[in-house]
Amino acid sequence: MKVVIIEDEPLTAKDLAACILAAEPAAEVVATLGSVEEAIGFFKGHAAPDLIFSDIQLGDGLSFSIFAGNAQTVPVIFCTAYDEYALEAFRAAGIDYILKPFTVQQIGAALAKYKAFRSRWAGTGSPGGSGQAGALDGGARPSYSDLAGLFGQEAARRSILVYYKEKIMPVAIADIALFHLRDEVVRLVTFGKQQYVVNKNLEELERLAGRQFYRVNRQGLVNREAIRDVSQDGGRSLIVNLLVPFEEKLTVGRVKASDFLSWLAGEPGG
Repeated sequence: MKVVIIEDEPLTAKDLAACILAAEPAAEVVATLGSVEEAIGFFKGHAAPDLIFSDIQLGDGLSFSIFAGNAQTVPVIFCTAYDEYALEAFRAAGIDYILKPFTVQQIGAALAKYKAFRSRWAGTGSPGGSGQAGALDGGARPSYSDLAGLFGQEAARRSILVYYKEKIMPVAIADIALFHLRDEVVRLVTFGKQQYVVNKNLEELERLAGRQFYRVNRQGLVNREAIRDVSQDGGRSLIVNLLVPFEEKLTVGRVKASDFLSWLAGEPGG
């Protein structure tokens, strides 16, 4: 079984490859691709693999665009940090999915499902055959364009619950400039300069907010749209200057500086 991994976080990609080989020792990871552009180029010049594991949000866009513009007949198992609405999207399309952080057991279960429905996906028995490939439930090939639209719409209207004057109220993720941990309490700051307490830790918020936000350090999770500019703080560390008032200095250590700048240069939906 030849497998391609599409994942822009190197450590996650390495962990995923290890889980795949642990669950299926006969598998061969033929390529690990880190962007939409790289993946499109790879599939144009290489034979199709048997199976693709793909993240959804990459640095240069949604991975759905890799598959939407061509006659992709290879089944895709998405590894995603999204939660409830993602499940409905995949359920409707008949695609398998794994929620991050994943385990060997989850990877193994997904591979077992792929094997069980492999002949249905192949249609006439060959990935390049004359028939359209079926989804894993035996239906029509999933519309990746529709999925991309659905994810964009859902991400735009998702909210975080906050606590304010003994009330609980939703704040749209798109309206949040940053999340910050101080004195063991997580607060968010909106573009309207309001601050609220959030009953979630930064790890949970990082998964919910998606790649529009970046974990600059242990205390800060910042929206790309909230960044005015970045300056150097001696050595190779960076200072993140925001468009909203914020008393504390947000710094990115030199170890993460290159990755942060790559993220900052990405598309708003990346």
